Amino acid sequence: MKVALVTDSTSDLPGPLRERLGIRVVPLYVNLGGRVYRDWQEITPEEIFQKVREGSAFPTTSQPSPEDFLRTYEEALKEADHVLSVHISAKLSGTVQSAELAAQSFPGRITVFDSQAASLGIGMMVLRAHELLGEGKGLAEVLEELKRIRQDHFVRFSVATLEFLKRGGRIGGAQALLGTLLGIKPILTLKEGRVEAAGRARGEKKAREEILKDFKAWGQGRRSIRAFFLYSAEESAVGELKEMVLASGLPVEEALVSELGAVIASHTGPGTYGFYAYSL
Repeated sequence: MKVALVTDSTSDLPGPLRERLGIRVVPLYVNLGGRVYRDWQEITPEEIFQKVREGSAFPTTSQPSPEDFLRTYEEALKEADHVLSVHISAKLSGTVQSAELAAQSFPGRITVFDSQAASLGIGMMVLRAHELLGEGKGLAEVLEELKRIRQDHFVRFSVATLEFLKRGGRIGGAQALLGTLLGIKPILTLKEGRVEAAGRARGEKKAREEILKDFKAWGQGRRSIRAFFLYSAEESAVGELKEMVLASGLPVEEALVSELGAVIASHTGPGTYGFYAYSL
C-alpha cells in the first residue's frame, strides 16, 4: 500500500525540503490589516512584526477549511492508496477538525493524526513517518512510532514577550508567568497539546542554562537523539542554544534548523527560539 503524507503549514518544514520529499502541505491563514494571507506563501514573520511595530492590530490566524483539505486529499489519492495527515495540536487550532471532516469523503483512505505539537514538533513526526515509509514500514508501524514520539519527546522554547501568546489565546498554563518582573525570561513547553510554563530565568544566559539542564535530565540513558531547532526572524537567536545542546555530552545530532512560519510566529512573536527532540 502506497501512503502519501500530508501536513499543514504550521509544521514549519522548509519549502525545498517538503518538495524534495513529496510532502503535501495545506496552509493556515494569517489575518492582518484587513487582509488574509496564506502561511509560508504570502507573508513572512518579519512583515508581521514590522506592521505591528507600525501600529497595526495584532494578527489573528485561522485554520484551513475542509475544502482546502478535500482538494489536497484528492490530489494525493491520485498517486497513493492512503493518506497519513499529520497536524498541529487540536488544542491550539481547529485544523485537525477540518481534516477529519474532509476525510469523511474518502472512507477508509485517510488517517488524521493529531501531533499534540506545533512547529517542528509536527515537522519531526512527518519526517520520521517519511523515513519509515521509505524503509518499507506499514501504516500501522508508522502510527505506533508517531504515538511513541508524541508521548516521549522534549520541547522547550522561550519568547521575548508573552503578549503575542496572550492575545492569541494560546497561553494555557503559562498564564501564571504574565506580569513577571522585567528581565525574567519565560521558559515554555507543550503538555498534552497546550502551551505550559516550564520555568523562568533572569536573562537569556540563565534561560539557556535552564533549558540545557532540563534537556540533560530528559536525555540521560538515551542512545540516539535528534534535535530540531526553531527560531523567529533571526537564526542567531537559537545559535548559542544549539551549540550548547550539541556540546551537552548526550548522543545528539542536529536534524534541522528552521524559521517559524507566519502563523506560529503570529502567536509567539519576535525573539522566539527553542527546540524539539526525540530519541530513537
